[in-house]
Amino acid sequence: MAAALPNDRLGFLLSFRGELTGARIRAALGVAGLHPRSVMTLMQLAPGAMSQRDLAAAMEVDPSQLVAMLNELEDQGLAERRRDPADRRRHIVEITETGAAALERVDTAVNAAERELFGGLTDAEQVLLRSLLDRVVVDPADHDCGAG
Repeated sequence: MAAALPNDRLGFLLSFRGELTGARIRAALGVAGLHPRSVMTLMQLAPGAMSQRDLAAAMEVDPSQLVAMLNELEDQGLAERRRDPADRRRHIVEITETGAAALERVDTAVNAAERELFGGLTDAEQVLLRSLLDRVVVDPADHDCGAG
């Protein structure tokens, strides 16, 4: 039996296309000089202020990692933290006007990148692709694998 070619292996194909897609999206994020995690943080904050704890949970990151990310965003004037007047132990995080403007530039660049990447797909095909990708198991803990 002959070995399968890389394009015949769905995992290899998805990995290769994922690397190319990731590079294109990172280039789009570069218009604002931001790292993907910084953009994700600003995207979470765009709808409105939230507690630092809720932000960490929404982003699925350790609170200590979030502190480092927020320090960087604050240093750049893109987000700010303040104590919650109702509970001084709690920090409220919000995007600044400068952060919102940077996010708008990123959004425009990502929209252009996605038009290039997915322009050959109909709207229905894009919905199907999203649905299929949502079903791909990337964390073995999320999948029972018949054990137990």
